[in-house]
Amino acid sequence: MAHYIFNLVGGDESQATGLLRAGMWGVGAEEPHRDALAPGDLALVYLAAPERKFIARAELGSAVHDWTPSEEQVYPGDSPRGVLLAQVEEWDPPVPMSTVLSQIDQSAGARADFEAGVVRITADEYATALAVAAESATSTDGPVSQP
Repeated sequence: MAHYIFNLVGGDESQATGLLRAGMWGVGAEEPHRDALAPGDLALVYLAAPERKFIARAELGSAVHDWTPSEEQVYPGDSPRGVLLAQVEEWDPPVPMSTVLSQIDQSAGARADFEAGVVRITADEYATALAVAAESATSTDGPVSQP
């Protein structure tokens, strides 16, 4: 199992949410890790600059393939190919990249901005992002006050 960041450049959160809710993510023919993506791999969904935040995690349900005619009808983007997502967990609140980077050893090159749409990361980097997301969700779930 491999770990990736799906880096959305030039899009917004509503576009990413539409892709996640469709259970599909487009992958360009030029992506360096395109042929390595496989069912069971795990991905963090990231909105690139200026947002620089993680909004979800997902498990891949397929390798990269050209959309079938039925998939093409429901895919909300313009890529002719991509992966299916087996499980998606949207994060509310989103997780700022700066918070994740503050807890990762950056000597190996961890950073906030990427050229590619699919970025390979380590299992430790993935686990750190999940831990930050869990901590963020817990800290915002305070007691409900009664009037």
